[in-house]
Amino acid sequence: MHYIVVDLGFGDCGKGTTVDYLCATRDIETVVRFNGGAQAAHTVVLADGRKHTFAQFGSGSLRPGVRTHLSRFMVVDPLALVTEAEHLISLGAADIWDRLTVDASALIATPYHRLANRSAELARGADRHGSCGMGVGATMEYALAYPDDALRAGDCVNVPVLRRKLAQTRARLGVGGPSVEACISAFIGFASTVRLVERLPAGGACIFEGAQGVLLDEWHGFHPYTTWSTATFSNALSLLDEGIFLDTSVTRLGVLRTVTTRHGAGPLPTEDPSLGITDPNNPSNPWQGPFRVGTFDAPLHRYALEAAGGVDGLVLTHLDLPVDRICHSYRSNPLRAGAPGDLQRQSAMTRALETVEPQYATVTDWVATVESELGAEVVLESWGPTSEDKKPSGRLTS
Repeated sequence: MHYIVVDLGFGDCGKGTTVDYLCATRDIETVVRFNGGAQAAHTVVLADGRKHTFAQFGSGSLRPGVRTHLSRFMVVDPLALVTEAEHLISLGAADIWDRLTVDASALIATPYHRLANRSAELARGADRHGSCGMGVGATMEYALAYPDDALRAGDCVNVPVLRRKLAQTRARLGVGGPSVEACISAFIGFASTVRLVERLPAGGACIFEGAQGVLLDEWHGFHPYTTWSTATFSNALSLLDEGIFLDTSVTRLGVLRTVTTRHGAGPLPTEDPSLGITDPNNPSNPWQGPFRVGTFDAPLHRYALEAAGGVDGLVLTHLDLPVDRICHSYRSNPLRAGAPGDLQRQSAMTRALETVEPQYATVTDWVATVESELGAEVVLESWGPTSEDKKPSGRLTS
């Protein structure tokens, strides 16, 4: 059995802790990252107090033997990967590099993409779209404009190609930053350390770990406040089809928390600062902006379910929060999932969300209420940060 874990919100719902739980309780061989890049922030806390916020390595990496595969849909940042590996090694994962494979066709984010990303966001002033400032969007944009010249992981073993592509990138983006030769040295080191592969290695059970959330999806989110990434199940299902597995059965899990949150700009109809809820794992920062919290927004999450094509089970996190309110509907609901790529439709929904009137009710049983509102079974409850704080039901009890 394979698992796909996606976020049915704007991100930050608890994908990392869900992946860690599955790795702790099931025979999982590999965690596959299937979208996004180094801007992910999936926090895992173990019962012994060890804590790590995962960006590129799979969130099961603190479990002995669990591998990570960075797929062709990832934007890989070699410099950030080194920093992350150093922290994991300090926590006892001494063999973390040996447990990593990288698809040779994965795009590489460079310091030049990061500088271009930040410059573009700063230029928007008060009209920021929202960014982590890590260069993921700029990398994707550059690859669309110059597909033959975009730097990929496999290029890092070929110094002439690496030099040419880095120089082109720096010149075209018109940024400063480190010298091309300094980047060459770092990226050659990356290529000599990781195992580059042509596709997802076949093997045992995998968890496909998503990044961001469906409500930020490039094709279904609320334009222009979206990510340059497909956050639904689509990429993971494609990778599963491409692998050679004896068992191709899959469970699709959608993760939610008992409040609806987002980091940075964009619509959040039920936003309520009076809730007084903060998240130490998601502080405000100069690039994303403030971490915003609102009442659980069932219409938004129903839309995410529709856009994602449904789930086999829900994961409900942050049940330990002192909240007892839900938005069950809008007086007039503008949310309708459609074919991907219709930015006009996505923009229209963004504008409409600014004027919706949420309708509220009191919650006495969170699991029963969420199941009723979303029409899907809650198969994992999370009452705290560790795997020991999780309570499985339904298909996750076997």
